[in-house]
Amino acid sequence: MRGVRWRRIASQVGRSIAVWAASTLTMLVLAGLLPDFQLQSADGDSATRIAIAAACGAGAFGVLSAVVWPLLVRLLLLVPALVLGLLVFFLNGSLLLLALRINPSGRGEAAPETAVIVAAVMSAVASATGAALAVRDDETYRRRLHRLATRGRRAEPPCPSAPGLVCVQLDGVGHDVLMEAVGKGLMPTVARWLAAADGAQPAGDPPQSADGTRPTTARPRPTHRLTPWHTDWSSQTGASQLGILHGSTFDVPAFRWYEKDRGEVMVCNRPTSAAELQRRATAHTGDGGLLALDGASRGNLFSGGAGEQALVLSIAVRRRSRENRSRAGYFAYFSDPANAVRTALSFVAEVVREIGQSTRARIRRQRPRVSRGGLYPFVRAFATVVERDVVVAAVLGDMLAGRTAVYADLVAYDEVAHHSGPHSRDAEKVLQRLDRSLALLARVAEHAPRPYRIVVLSDHGQSPGETFHARYGLTLGDLVRAGCGLPVPRRAERTHSGAEARAAVRAALRRPVEENGTHHRSARGPEPIVLASGNLGLVSFPDVPHRMTKEEIDARHPALLTTLANHPGIGFLLVRSEAHGGVVLGAYGAEIPLAELDDTSGPLARFGPGAADAVRRTHSFPHTADIMVNSAHDPADGEVLAFEEQIGSHGGLGGAQSRPFLLSPLDLSAPVGDGERLTGAEQVHHVLRRWLGELDGPQVPLTTAVEEERAA
Repeated sequence: MRGVRWRRIASQVGRSIAVWAASTLTMLVLAGLLPDFQLQSADGDSATRIAIAAACGAGAFGVLSAVVWPLLVRLLLLVPALVLGLLVFFLNGSLLLLALRINPSGRGEAAPETAVIVAAVMSAVASATGAALAVRDDETYRRRLHRLATRGRRAEPPCPSAPGLVCVQLDGVGHDVLMEAVGKGLMPTVARWLAAADGAQPAGDPPQSADGTRPTTARPRPTHRLTPWHTDWSSQTGASQLGILHGSTFDVPAFRWYEKDRGEVMVCNRPTSAAELQRRATAHTGDGGLLALDGASRGNLFSGGAGEQALVLSIAVRRRSRENRSRAGYFAYFSDPANAVRTALSFVAEVVREIGQSTRARIRRQRPRVSRGGLYPFVRAFATVVERDVVVAAVLGDMLAGRTAVYADLVAYDEVAHHSGPHSRDAEKVLQRLDRSLALLARVAEHAPRPYRIVVLSDHGQSPGETFHARYGLTLGDLVRAGCGLPVPRRAERTHSGAEARAAVRAALRRPVEENGTHHRSARGPEPIVLASGNLGLVSFPDVPHRMTKEEIDARHPALLTTLANHPGIGFLLVRSEAHGGVVLGAYGAEIPLAELDDTSGPLARFGPGAADAVRRTHSFPHTADIMVNSAHDPADGEVLAFEEQIGSHGGLGGAQSRPFLLSPLDLSAPVGDGERLTGAEQVHHVLRRWLGELDGPQVPLTTAVEEERAA
């Protein structure tokens, strides 16, 4: 044992010397290339003295980076996350200037702007060198990852022999999109899990050769199974993730809706609304969530009851404490200056990439197309780079710390697909990068102190199609006003997208989430409130305290329901009825009571199996809008018409948006039996709970979890 320990110490010393030498060489090269960076006196020095100055400077910079940098980042947790990312370069440059000032050789100087460049390059080279040397030794590689990702956490899990469960949500990736990406070779990690790589034989016996013998080459065996599942009417992250993590989607009719009893618009990606929805779900189900015992929630709208949380929207409104800080995950990642520099550079590259891609689409006059200017390039870069890097690093730390259950959301694809299209080349590039993240998680799982089962799933898909405004020249709000006999603005105002990434950016900047309709908090006027959730629209009359019936709406606005139902861009309406409880309205006077509604005829025939049950369930919610409006849907190409500025949308019925996926290891039980249909996020929640039980996972203490949630 003593010999092993001494060999380990010698190995560590050797790696430190190698990193120091690489940093010294980098500093010498940069001193020769950059005119404002000098390692010699004004009178000139010998090569030996210059080399000594570089070695001393590199050593001082390395020590400061290892000792001072983590302290600076911890102090700067009080600074908004995106501002911290921008400060990375300047802080790193300041450390280099300090290293040159305390250089024992007494030589070395650099202009401040040059110091930023030199520090960034040296940090990247030192990190790459250390990683390249460490990766040759599994134990060293594991300790390195553990050190970078899990500072300040416990070293051992409570039950290291039992497998843990890691759930990675690829936000917005539909079942068909995943299969298409695997078929194109864009996601080799997923393809390997499914044994669907190029050249893999299909299931069954291999074909015989010409001489009647069978080939002996073993084909790859799948390790995972792929199961499609079906969302409720509200096919969006707020409803799906609340159901998956907390077991309830009750009374979540859309991404945003107006609540008459509170006089407020609820928006799923607003921190105050997310906290309220989580409170309601906890009260409705009677337990604290999927992750309530030894769990971690990363990058989600809701906590799932986890004790470890980072970038969780529902706790962003709470007071920060040592035990519960929604942004603490930033420290684990940015405490390594090389991580910070790499992410900052990737952020800039992604902004440039988006500007180039949007310019190319505009020059080629691609259709459909939406505006991608303003702050969108920065929102996209945050979703595809910063959020991804921080969340993945947090999950790595959770696995190396041995947590029992982890749930993480990666929103990159969803954000890009909204603006570029779910089948676009831009979105495919994002899928490739997400697959690399899955590969990294799988590799690190091999070094974790306990085995892990990695489950990959999505919360919804996306349906393509041009916007309602682009096709008809007016918004849903304009159409509603026209049906009510109210004046319509001469220039239609577009409904802006409310994608999850925008909320994450605002939370990182500590800015409130402002959404269309927020100003209706105290609205009690006669004009209707019209809200959009993808291709689902909601119309509410705030001056009427209850949910209006069809008869009341017809008496007040005789032309409204007819105008909406007969418009070619509208698929169907749902309204309350005094005579039938609820009715679905369609074109040409179609009016079907909910009790007689089915999926094979009438207005819902084009929306596929399960549509009637989804509509009936939404009708039972207390806060369903006076008029629920679903856009038209073309089954031939799967297109819908979004009421927001999105060419890839979700939130209603129609097309791929309602068909997400669940990719699970074969050594877990099948999600559903043969021939059965996995429907609703609540059922997915029960499947995940069952798997935790199979892995000897925690049984959630219901009473304690509920009391803690209510106390919060």
